[in-house]
Amino acid sequence: MPVPASVPSLAARVRSIGGSPVRDILAVTARPEVINFAGGLPAPELFDREGVAAAFRFALEEVPAQALQYATTEGEPSLRERLAARTTARGLPTTADDLLVTTGSQQALSLLATALLDPGDTVLVEAPCYLAALQVFGLAGARIVAVPGDADGPDPEALADLVVRERPKLLYTVPTFQNPTGRTVPAERRAAVAAVAARHGLWIVEDDPYGELRYDGERVPWIAAHPDARDRTVLLGSFSKVMAPGIRLGWLRAPDELRRACVVAKQAADLHTPTVNQLAAARYLTAFDLDAHVARVAAVYRERRDAMLAGLADALPAGSVWTRPEGGMFLWVRLPESYDTTALLPQVVAQDVAYVPGAPFYAGEPDRSTLRLCFVTQTPEEIGEGLRRLGRGLTG
Repeated sequence: MPVPASVPSLAARVRSIGGSPVRDILAVTARPEVINFAGGLPAPELFDREGVAAAFRFALEEVPAQALQYATTEGEPSLRERLAARTTARGLPTTADDLLVTTGSQQALSLLATALLDPGDTVLVEAPCYLAALQVFGLAGARIVAVPGDADGPDPEALADLVVRERPKLLYTVPTFQNPTGRTVPAERRAAVAAVAARHGLWIVEDDPYGELRYDGERVPWIAAHPDARDRTVLLGSFSKVMAPGIRLGWLRAPDELRRACVVAKQAADLHTPTVNQLAAARYLTAFDLDAHVARVAAVYRERRDAMLAGLADALPAGSVWTRPEGGMFLWVRLPESYDTTALLPQVVAQDVAYVPGAPFYAGEPDRSTLRLCFVTQTPEEIGEGLRRLGRGLTG
């Protein structure tokens, strides 16, 4: 009997890009006794289950023929109108036609990569950078270059030098409560980044999944609202952190030509985002007060952030430093240089606590002494116990 020939190999882009280390860690630490600071998950007990259920009932009982049917690729007009009103109220004049509804803002990143990037194109990112963005750009075959920066974000002079030298297509940034560091780029730095993009020719992809989760300080306007950046910035938003991630609803706001290209890419990807989810979200924005819900969530998250900040000094080795985020879900720790958080993770997990090592968040040479902690999914008491376990694990 002849030996069957082997099937063709997987695409090179898939073979060269690994899976998500965060997802891998979550699979290892799924035991209920583990206090998990590794995830980036909203606290499920804070979901507005009754409001969301009522919104879905409305969609399925009052407009079932529409809710269960195909929809336009751009998104349900009623949802886009409400999203446009929310964006306008926050200082960026927007119409429904400026928006494309996506299946989570993660899909928006994939659509932008399809629309903008050819293999070998250069993408600039922060250091460190949102991990799943690195995956998207890597799968697109892009050359990923990190922009040097500091506690306030990417350095505008270094950015300008890189744009001149590398001729990149885009800069990807999470300027408000960044994942993984929790830092927020100040208004002056945002203006300087916008000016570089205008002067040298550059797309800015401004990802804002956490911006509504502010606990302290004043809101900083989007880069997209800056006069220098309005014709070259794509703003991404999401309901995942303020409503529920399982609804898988995000959106992008982009100039006409780029938005139309993303619509074509989305037609090829999934035709459109689920209609019933869009209609339920539109109903929720009409019948319920999302801002009040977010304020309730933020009050709980603020308490949890404060509990983590209060316990870090006793849990971490002398010489450690960490960020103090004004909102969002994460803070970033740098241990003394001799520590390797990837190598240390197994002995920490043995204490029934987990974090995400910092190395995978770097496009270039990683800082192996860093780690990310998520503070929103545990109570203050659980955070205190988790930090005690972390201290034991780090000391061996």
